Formats: sequence, C-alpha cells, structure tokens
Amino acid sequence: MLKSRFEWIILIMIAALLGGAWIMMSQEPATAGSGILTLAEAPIVGHPAPNFTLPNTLGQEVTLHDLAGQPVVLNFWATWCAPCRVEMPAFQQASVQYNGRATIIGINQGEAAKNVTGFGAEYGITYPLLLDTDQQISRLYEVRGLPTTLFIDANGIVREVVIGAITPAVLQNRVERLLAEAGNP
Repeated sequence: MLKSRFEWIILIMIAALLGGAWIMMSQEPATAGSGILTLAEAPIVGHPAPNFTLPNTLGQEVTLHDLAGQPVVLNFWATWCAPCRVEMPAFQQASVQYNGRATIIGINQGEAAKNVTGFGAEYGITYPLLLDTDQQISRLYEVRGLPTTLFIDANGIVREVVIGAITPAVLQNRVERLLAEAGNP
C-alpha cells in the first residue's frame, strides 16, 4: 500500500511538472498587436505615459506628448460619478493655481460632448475636458474605476496612479512634488 501511494505521488508530481512546462512553452510572446500592453505602453509608475490624442469639448485635438516639459495631471471621470463631482472643484482650483507650470486635464469616459460641456459649465471648469467617447484611452490606461488620476512628471514619466477621489491637500501635495522634481516650485 505504501509503495502504491508513493507511486501515485510521484506520478502526480511528474504530471504537474509536465503540465506546467507545457503551459510555459505553449504561451505566445506578447507583441504590440496582440492586445497585451507592453511595459512601454502601459501606465506603469516609473515608465513613460502612453501617448494619445483626444478632442476637447470644442472639437480641438489635444495630444499628451505636446505637453512635454511640464507636469501633467490626468483625471479620468464621468458626470454620473459622485466622487468625481466631489473632487472637480479641487482640480479646477489646481488648474488656476498652477496655470503655466502644470497642466490639469479631465478625460471624460464615454459621454457625449453636450453632456460634458454642460457639466463643465455647471461646475465652472476651465481646464481641458477631453472626450474619450469610445473609451479607447481609458482601456489604454487600464482605468478600472472612477475617478482615476495619474501624475506625470515633466519628462512624461508616470509618477503615481490614484484610484478614487483625491482631496485638495493630496492634489496640491502631488503637483508641488512634481514641480519640485522639475525644478519649478
């Protein structure tokens, strides 16, 4: 009986090793066209922020890489998102306070321009509100919950990703940190 149990254990271990080896060998390598994001494309802290171009509410296109040279704060949001509504005044205040030294951008997730324009007017938003109507950029940035905010340094490197609402103090602290790193306090 003991020999039989030992043989079964050995057989199971061999099958597990062979199965694991088969899985590892049969995996396809990740390529840019495979739908899997590589490190250079994903919004990973310490890596370049993926470039994108989106229209604002006036139909003018904004490209992330055109903003190089100063810190950028990307805030993914929607009009139906209660925490997004709570934090919007802090982003508006930061956009005024850091005008010319840092850029605040709101990326609306999947809503029509007229809804976003009306919302922006209601809240007195003057910073760019971009329209990600097909949510392609939200997928590129792997946004899983709203609001999601990315802090990108002057060199285009993602420094922090925050999921959930941000307080005015935290927003100010993160922007001040980015400005200090860029030598522009």
